[in-house]
Amino acid sequence: MILSASRDKTIIMWKLTRDETNYGIPQRALRGHSHFVSDVVISSDGQFVLSGSWDGTLRLWDLTTGTTTRRFVGHTKDVLSVAFSSDNRQIVSGSRDKTIKLWNTLGVCKYTVQDESHSEWVSCVRFSPNSSNPIIVSCGWDKLVKVWNLANCKLKTNHIGHTGYLNTVTVSPDGSLCASGGKVFGDKASPTQWKTASWKEHLASVSNVKWQTLAKMVLGG
Repeated sequence: MILSASRDKTIIMWKLTRDETNYGIPQRALRGHSHFVSDVVISSDGQFVLSGSWDGTLRLWDLTTGTTTRRFVGHTKDVLSVAFSSDNRQIVSGSRDKTIKLWNTLGVCKYTVQDESHSEWVSCVRFSPNSSNPIIVSCGWDKLVKVWNLANCKLKTNHIGHTGYLNTVTVSPDGSLCASGGKVFGDKASPTQWKTASWKEHLASVSNVKWQTLAKMVLGG
């Protein structure tokens, strides 16, 4: 099963097939957001879905029933990115209001990161998958990648190097590296792996990067 989020304000659950012409069959549409759905992630146990929307809210969905179990209200502008912690007990969100919010699964905002936060839209937020390295990584349209201490939500470091806005960031399985991607104002864009090297340039904006665990690669596109 895969999930897709759309500007039609829905999330669709797809059943994958082996058909050569139709690779997926829509199983269910999750409806509730009143504006574009910008991000969607599934919990590690496969039971819940978390979504963020331009309506300024997050929603937690029960995959079995297809219904909203929690609605998260607090951002003052579009929510651009959402993520579960590795144990599914915490949720982080980033928004066009330039803040990062840390929530519990009951929909209560436990902390709003404002001090030393991004000066422009927060386009992507991610937890470290490694619980022994409790951090949040964020990126934004201010061209910065920021690493935050999850215990107190204080800034640990800024990664500076991109020359254009950032769309996406991802953290390696062991939590020691992160990769970011965005737009270079010129004719090329590239994902950047902090603590190592950069790669061959893309010719347009990089909208997503993911770690391929087994092959120890980062994919960007």
